[in-house]
Amino acid sequence: MAGIDEIRHLGEYIREQRSSSQISLRQLAKLAGVSNPYLSQIERGLRKPSAEILQQIAKGLRISAEALYVQAGILEQRECSGAVTEALLGDEALNERQKQVLLEIYESFRKENAALQLSEAAAATLAAAEPGAAVRPEPTPTPKPRSTSRRTTSNKAVPATQTIDTPIASGGTP
Repeated sequence: MAGIDEIRHLGEYIREQRSSSQISLRQLAKLAGVSNPYLSQIERGLRKPSAEILQQIAKGLRISAEALYVQAGILEQRECSGAVTEALLGDEALNERQKQVLLEIYESFRKENAALQLSEAAAATLAAAEPGAAVRPEPTPTPKPRSTSRRTTSNKAVPATQTIDTPIASGGTP
């Protein structure tokens, strides 16, 4: 029966994740809000947990719930292609949680870049269709050079090496 093997595989996966995270069965049960015997039965493949319980277990293990849903057969494995994805999934030095986090970051970068390319393509199409409607970026203002002189209260420039000996009266100029 494929169902029993799938449940057993899920339990083994949870046990491996718990062991690699160095969390005891009791600690995970408490973090997930389930009883010790129930979690033990899940790990031994005797019980199939609901999606809600899987989510709580994933939170306790600090892994994505999606990874547990895939293991439980609730979700299908995402089709990730490319050398980067294959390299991450094949790296035995990384645990499943680390692989999942890296894949999520990688996917977010890919989506961000795809959105940027889409907006650039739309802007190029707009510019080609209406040459006068293209939005041109404004030039960046260049900063003014700093003066090497100081200004007195009378706005007269005094070289930085010269000192002012004349006291300034409170109501006027020197």
